[in-house]
Amino acid sequence: MAMTVAQQARSYPLPAYNFRVTRGGRSLRFAKVSGLQREHKVITYRDGLSFLDGELLARYHLDQYVSVTLEQGVVEGEGSLHAWLEEADPQPMEVQLCNSKGVPVLAWRMTRTIPIKITAPTFDAKTNEAAIDVMEIKASGISIVPLS
Repeated sequence: MAMTVAQQARSYPLPAYNFRVTRGGRSLRFAKVSGLQREHKVITYRDGLSFLDGELLARYHLDQYVSVTLEQGVVEGEGSLHAWLEEADPQPMEVQLCNSKGVPVLAWRMTRTIPIKITAPTFDAKTNEAAIDVMEIKASGISIVPLS
């Protein structure tokens, strides 16, 4: 049986270039976001009868800070990343993956984000690459939320 166009569109992976970053109620523009991860720690439990029953694995979520890297092109007169670095209060942040129409489909929510480092672009007169600021933040309380 042939699939409809809508069914075909839903069966293909979403492109990673269509995303939106929101922090403190403001949408921010970034060329690249990397380091988003959420993991469960695993402990192997062995007892005297493990040779018969096998080992037990205990899984738990440990809410720890991870490094997330944000890359943004330098635009004349725009200094939001530099101001963000000077802020002291942790704020929530969300990265939304959008479909081809710009509608958010999946979100990575972080309850606490703290900017810790900003790196200036590499200045090289031999290239014509865009100037990119790189900001590293520490993020905690990451959850993955389906929006559709």
